[in-house]
Amino acid sequence: MLIAVKSSRPTPAPTLTHVIASQGRGSVTAVTSLADDVFVMRCYSQQVEVYDAETLTLQRHIAVHGLGQSYGLAACPSNNCLYVSQYSQDNIHRVELSGSNAVKKWSVARYPAGLSVNIAHNLVVACYEANKLQEYTTHGSLVREIYLQSGVTCPWHAIQLSTGDYVVSQYTPGVVSVVGVDGQVIHSYGQSQTSDVGQMKNPTSLDVTKNDDILVANEGNNRILSINRSTGCVQELALSVDGGIQEPRGLCLDESRGRLYVGEWGGQHRVLVFDGVNSVTP
Repeated sequence: MLIAVKSSRPTPAPTLTHVIASQGRGSVTAVTSLADDVFVMRCYSQQVEVYDAETLTLQRHIAVHGLGQSYGLAACPSNNCLYVSQYSQDNIHRVELSGSNAVKKWSVARYPAGLSVNIAHNLVVACYEANKLQEYTTHGSLVREIYLQSGVTCPWHAIQLSTGDYVVSQYTPGVVSVVGVDGQVIHSYGQSQTSDVGQMKNPTSLDVTKNDDILVANEGNNRILSINRSTGCVQELALSVDGGIQEPRGLCLDESRGRLYVGEWGGQHRVLVFDGVNSVTP
């Protein structure tokens, strides 16, 4: 079922409070946070940048040798581990954040892109070419596979909602869908919307609020969208940035701080930090 876009009053705009410059380190592919740390992954880098969430200064790098092309990053509070996807080599790297930063690696289905941690504290991998989601334990044991309904292609990122369903971004043809654990589509947003704001080109990273509302990094349209799950309303967030947001691919909502991180694939390859994010959905 396709949800129509409804008009609504604009929400108060978050404020850009900090910019993490690329300093020649390349395009941002993923951003996530855990406790007082913010993690940034860049394309073809073998290091994850770690920033202090209070000062937003670079604290250290975490080496992940042999990583290469990576588009997914997720942090799990239950085991204090960071997960990184190796897109071109079909692997996941698990990095222990305490102690020696020991790394474990395991194989997954074709072209793992976005990563998330679900309600059960398991890792969810969106497998771009295999058109399925894979769920793994924190130690890399396969729990289950969700084969997506025919026509649901190129999944980039998937996050579990409180209902147990998953919201999935489809890089091509440009749709965000809510699917059940059987892989069947429950709702879709994007391709067939009648309003320009609801149409998407190359949606990538997602995040979900505590109310199950959805944030979308709409890379091809240089904007961040919010979707109200109760009303079906799709709205562009009013994020004021000099030169505009350029091909956003990384996205992370820290509701405890009222903060949104946006990582740019294009332009200056910045990480944009917006505070005052008290209500980001229409």
